[in-house]
Amino acid sequence: MNLDLVLKKLDESQEYAEKRLFELLQFKSISTDPKYKKDCYKAAEWLNKQLIEIGFSSSLKRTNGNPMVLAHNDQETADFLFYGHYDVQPVDPESLWLTNPFEPVIEQTENGSVIRARGAADDKGQLMTFVEACRAIKAVEGKLPCKISLLFEGEEETSSPSLIPFLEGHKDELKSRYALVCDTGMWDPETPSITSSLRGMLSEEIAIRGPNRDLHSGLFGGAVPNPLQIMSKLIAGLHLNDGRVNIPNFYQGVEKTSSDLLRQWEKLQFSEKEFLKNLGLSQSVGETFFSTLEKLWSRPTCEINGLWGGYINEGFKTVIPSEAYAKISFRLVGNQDPEKIRKEFRNKLRQELPADFDITFSDHKGSRATQFSVDSRIMSEAKEALTDEWEREAVFVGGGGSIPIVKHFREILNTDTLLVGFSLNDDQIHSPNEKYNVRSFHKGARSWVRILQRLSRLL
Repeated sequence: MNLDLVLKKLDESQEYAEKRLFELLQFKSISTDPKYKKDCYKAAEWLNKQLIEIGFSSSLKRTNGNPMVLAHNDQETADFLFYGHYDVQPVDPESLWLTNPFEPVIEQTENGSVIRARGAADDKGQLMTFVEACRAIKAVEGKLPCKISLLFEGEEETSSPSLIPFLEGHKDELKSRYALVCDTGMWDPETPSITSSLRGMLSEEIAIRGPNRDLHSGLFGGAVPNPLQIMSKLIAGLHLNDGRVNIPNFYQGVEKTSSDLLRQWEKLQFSEKEFLKNLGLSQSVGETFFSTLEKLWSRPTCEINGLWGGYINEGFKTVIPSEAYAKISFRLVGNQDPEKIRKEFRNKLRQELPADFDITFSDHKGSRATQFSVDSRIMSEAKEALTDEWEREAVFVGGGGSIPIVKHFREILNTDTLLVGFSLNDDQIHSPNEKYNVRSFHKGARSWVRILQRLSRLL
C-alpha cells in the first residue's frame, strides 16, 4: 500500500467524508423506541449502499429486530471483522439540546471544531472512520490489503437481543483471525489508546419481606423490624472499612496488575484531584492500597444501584413497609467466576437475614472479564500505527465497563478483539448535545489506514 497517497486522498476528501457522516447522522435510528423502526432500517440501508459503492459485497440480514449489515471484500474467511452499531440512544430531554439532535452541525469550540448530533461519537462517527479508511484505500490502490468483513448492528443500545442468535447462525460467514471494534476512546485529545481489558459484570436484584402488610409507624414503630432498615444493614455489610468487598471468596481469580502496565499508567499523569473535581467531589473511596486508575481498570467492585421500599411519592405516608428492594452490580476482573460470586453473595445474605424474613433474588446472566495480551504482535503493530499518526505514544488502558460484543466474539466466534476508538471524555455520549471532534473523525480514519497497513504485514 502506498501509505502517503492514501493519507493524502483522505485529506483531500475530508469535506465529502463529513457530508456522508452528516447523512448518516440524520437518521433517527433510536432502537429503544419501536416508532423509529423504519428509521433504523433506513440507516442500515444507507450503510449497505455505501459499502456496495466502495466495492464490498454487502447485504441486509433480517433478524427479529433491526437488520444487520454484513459485508465482505472477499468470499474467503476474513482476516479481520470490523464491528460497529448504527443505532443511537434517545435524545431525552430534548429541551436541553442546543441544536436539533438529528440535524448535525459543525461548531467551533475552544477545543476545536466539533460535530454536534446524536450518534456523532456513539457510534456513527466512529464506525465511519473505518468505512472512510476503506474508501480511500480502494480509491488509491483498487483493493484492500487484506480480507475484511464488516458487521453493523442496530440494537446495541437495547442490549443486542438479536446479536447472539445472529452470530451463532452465521458463524462460517463471520469467521476471522481478529475482530476490530471502534467504540472506545482516547486517553486525552492528544494521546491515542488501545483498550487491553474489560471488566466483567454480575447483577442481582434482591427483595426481602417481613411483616404481612404495611404497618402504621405510630402504632407499630419501635417494636417490629423494618425491612428497609434490615436491607440497609445487609447492604452496609458488603464492604469493609478498607474498601474491600466483604463476600467470602470474592477475590478468588483476581490477578495482580503487571508492573509494566502499572508503570505505563503512572506515566499518564492522571490527576485524582481533577478527576474528582469534575464530578463535584473531593474524596475518593474504594480499596485503600490501590490507585484510582487501578480501582477503575483492574480491581473488582460492588455497587448499590438502587434501594427502595415503602411510600416514595410526593407527600408523606407514615408506614413501615412490608417489603424492601435493592439492585446490586459487580464489576469483575481477571478470572473471577460470576456464578461462584453469585452463590457466595446469596448465601451471605441468607445467613445474615433475621428470623421472620424471606429473601428472593432475580436471575440476571453474568459475564467474565476480558483481557488481551499487550505483548501480542497485533497489539504492538496497532500501537505503533497510532503513535505514528498522532505523534504521541499510544497507551494501553483498561476499560472499566463491559462491551458485550467482545465477549460474544470470543465465546461464539473464537476471535479476540482489537479495541481502538477516538471519542473523548467530554463527548457527552448518551447525554444531550453529544459531539465528536472533527479531528477525531479525520485522524481516526487516517489511523485505521495505518493500522490496516501494519496488520496486513502479519498475514
